[in-house]
Amino acid sequence: MDALREIGDRLELFVDDWLIDELNRARQLLHQPVPREPALVTDRPWEGNMCHYVTVLRDGALCRMYYSTWHAQFDRNADGSVSLTHTKGNIACVESLDGIHWRRPEFGLFEVGGSRRNNLVWAGEGDEIRGTHGFAPFVDVNPSCPADQRYKAVGRAEKKRDLWAMASPDGIHWRILGDQPILSGLPFDSQNLVFYDALRGEYRAYVRDFDNGVRGIKTATSPDFVNWTEPKWLKYPGAPVQQLYTNQIMPYPRAPHIFVGFPTRYTERTWSPAIEALPELEHRRLRAGASERYGAAVTDGLFMASRDGQTFHRWNEAFLRPGLRTEGSWTYGDMYQAWGLLETESDIAGAPPEFSLYVVEGYWRGNANLIRRYTLRMDGLVSVNAPFAGGEMVTKPFTFSGSRLTLNMSTSAAGSIRVEMQGANSKPLEGFALDDCVEVIGDELARTVSWKGGPDVSRFAGQPVRLRFVLSDADLYAIQFAGPGG
Repeated sequence: MDALREIGDRLELFVDDWLIDELNRARQLLHQPVPREPALVTDRPWEGNMCHYVTVLRDGALCRMYYSTWHAQFDRNADGSVSLTHTKGNIACVESLDGIHWRRPEFGLFEVGGSRRNNLVWAGEGDEIRGTHGFAPFVDVNPSCPADQRYKAVGRAEKKRDLWAMASPDGIHWRILGDQPILSGLPFDSQNLVFYDALRGEYRAYVRDFDNGVRGIKTATSPDFVNWTEPKWLKYPGAPVQQLYTNQIMPYPRAPHIFVGFPTRYTERTWSPAIEALPELEHRRLRAGASERYGAAVTDGLFMASRDGQTFHRWNEAFLRPGLRTEGSWTYGDMYQAWGLLETESDIAGAPPEFSLYVVEGYWRGNANLIRRYTLRMDGLVSVNAPFAGGEMVTKPFTFSGSRLTLNMSTSAAGSIRVEMQGANSKPLEGFALDDCVEVIGDELARTVSWKGGPDVSRFAGQPVRLRFVLSDADLYAIQFAGPGG
């Protein structure tokens, strides 16, 4: 039997079954983000058509986007063979005040083509070119972090498979931190991540390894960013084996007790008529001449969530599909999501803020690729959804603090949500039965539920309760108990 849940005044999402006991004619529905405008086209001479491994973060009022500047050139040789050459990857940074409009500052740090008028912030160190591959920065919120290390990053060496740490006082001027890599012995040939988990008081890493040739993710922790536990495989109970390229795991900003991840799924197909039916056949054939997987492998984006950082509920359906694009799509390298979510204003007047996420498109093609902004409703990753005919969800027993129940919810004009508060014995609490509930309709991030006697539920705080939701043509994204005492 499941232990009694304690949610206090936390925001609780339905991205897993941690709080769900029963679903009757209702389901958990994964939602997809909405594509918006290109945030950045990587068309400067120092950038290229393989600009990926993107990180977005907010530092006060300033948003920053970091990305690798790589370029690939496919050439058909006289004998019909195809060769692939790469330029060396550096790290560039663009800035924004709103997460929508981005600009390239001229930092003047590194010379390219005889000029320092560029937005490069890191080019590696030493003969091994330490720290450039998969460069992933974060703002270190550890209270004991020295001021000159307020920004940290990890990245693999280009010529040796070690993971190095870097530090910066301002996110622009970087240096290698320490004289040894923080982790060794794994391939690390992806965007490996580290962040400080303020809720649990530790650093957590998510890194690339292979399991019998299958790309996957391991995690390790550290109390000090120096001494690390042995990396362990993530677990996905009930999910099939799939190849995961990037991982993009982070504490969810509005509910940091939940880890969310947006891994890239790598599907290596063989050349076939199905592959030949995909867009840009001639360029696909050219890429396949260098390696079949460059023409036949495809990537898309997934979503997963965890309560402990190691065992994840992973959705097998795509969070990000390659979509209808007829150019720059349906290939290996497409649909890599950036690490990070930014809160941005909606373009609908009066609407609440939403999350923006950023996705790589157009990999391998021409002289540039682009990074597109997508938007998603706050907490709108997964909902408990029911059709017009109706459905129900009952929670597991839990305790809470606070005086009122709020819902992140959406209904149709004809739909509705009603809520019943029950004791741990599944019996309705007096005055809070389903028939006592004031019908909830509309579309809000925090709608307060009321019953005939009002919205105050403080008398039940600290006691085991259940919630029964009856939904019609409605989505329930999250719940929270708020108000005095919560």
